[in-house]
Amino acid sequence: MIGTILGHILRFIALILLQVLVLDHLDVLNGLMVPYLYVFFLLMLPIEMPAWAQLAIGAVTGLVMDFFTSTPGMHMSACVVMMYARLQVLRLLSPREGYEYGSRPTVMRMGFPWYITYAGLLILLHHLWLFFVELHRFDAFFGTFFRAVLSAVFSFALCLLAQFLTSGQERDRR
Repeated sequence: MIGTILGHILRFIALILLQVLVLDHLDVLNGLMVPYLYVFFLLMLPIEMPAWAQLAIGAVTGLVMDFFTSTPGMHMSACVVMMYARLQVLRLLSPREGYEYGSRPTVMRMGFPWYITYAGLLILLHHLWLFFVELHRFDAFFGTFFRAVLSAVFSFALCLLAQFLTSGQERDRR
């Protein structure tokens, strides 16, 4: 139990540092693609975690990102919306017999189509919310939508890469 909590804390710290020190300084296609790998931490939380804990962890994660990026409340609101939607998406994608206790939403355990649906929807929702809150208007709707979708695809690809880079650790735990 303590090892699992420590693993989540270390993943949180590593992803936030990677986001703040490296990914926030990338300029891909003149800012058209902005990767947010820190959402991988939220995607990898245990499935059976209580709703209040998921929302609280989402709020804290967004608050930490807001602190480092000087964006008051933007990341926090996007993370809370993402975590609220996570509850609904997990319920929607639930197998008939339910999820196995202690399972985490990974490609190795749930399968590639399930993970594409799960992570793709949540990352896209997070990015759409974040980019439209950042813009504060809808007059540039299609440009913002295109930027959010491109950034979501890039972030999803990074999450898949992170998933496969850490899959050896998960196989050792079984």
